[in-house]
Amino acid sequence: MKTEFKAKFLQYVSNRKKEEGFTLIELLVVIIIIGILAAIALPSFLNQANKAKQSEGKQYISSLNKGQQAYYAEKTAFGTTVEDLGIGIKSQTSNYSYELGAAANTGVDAISNAKPSNTSALKGYAGNVFLVTAGDAKTTSTVLCETSEPGNPSMATGKTSCTEAGGMKDVK
Repeated sequence: MKTEFKAKFLQYVSNRKKEEGFTLIELLVVIIIIGILAAIALPSFLNQANKAKQSEGKQYISSLNKGQQAYYAEKTAFGTTVEDLGIGIKSQTSNYSYELGAAANTGVDAISNAKPSNTSALKGYAGNVFLVTAGDAKTTSTVLCETSEPGNPSMATGKTSCTEAGGMKDVK
């Protein structure tokens, strides 16, 4: 190899080493982009924790509804406490407190509520099991409702669907 080429090659290699690395502006741009992406993703990430906690409320109220149906099939009356149903659900968890209620002396429906225990950001849930009579045949039907805003649900007895006016909506 000619000495001229060697010199040019060495000059190229030494100049290239000076151009390695990132400039301060490039690093700042990358940090700003990462910060913007984090600011966009953080609220969505934090909301997922509440959704997971709310799924407990939905699942438990659905189980309480099914437990009321089974209890009615056995005893022709609705249960008055969570323990009466015998489905293994605690009446108080870290996220919700669960309670049962019934229409005064009618025996045609039972209400279950899931009220947030400590976190006011959680939505409340209510379930209703009601008796449907067609001739001599009796069957039960259920509805599961969610509050539109975080807080405690309330459902009047005898309701067969969730009403927006009462701050409740059907859970799909």
